[in-house]
Amino acid sequence: MNTDPIADYLTRVRNAIKANHRVVEIPASNIKKEITKVLYKKGYIQSYRFDDAAVQGTIKIALKYNPATKQPAITKLERVSSPGLRTYAPVDNMPRVLSGLGIAILSTSKGVMTEKEAKAENVGGEVLCYVY
Repeated sequence: MNTDPIADYLTRVRNAIKANHRVVEIPASNIKKEITKVLYKKGYIQSYRFDDAAVQGTIKIALKYNPATKQPAITKLERVSSPGLRTYAPVDNMPRVLSGLGIAILSTSKGVMTEKEAKAENVGGEVLCYVY
């Protein structure tokens, strides 16, 4: 039994990047699907596909690398809020990742979004992870 599915998701992506894999397959859940959509929208992954053939389903993510240097688009994935210690951010105190070069993914009442989108929507929420 996995107690922190988001940490497992981030670890699988992190390990696939370190091993220079092109595709990583992850067990699906609704929150993981939303995080994947945010990563795709912000250009950190090349593509994704949700496969609902099995009971739980899977997410297949094609990782993005620079064609010239072979460097991954994601240099670091960092879990912020955990089941034992939840971390929340109000609208007026949103986290800045790498002085605005990275993104913070938040779970808000209006869905999963980046810190900039949450500030524009005027909502705070739980800080799930930092990506840069």
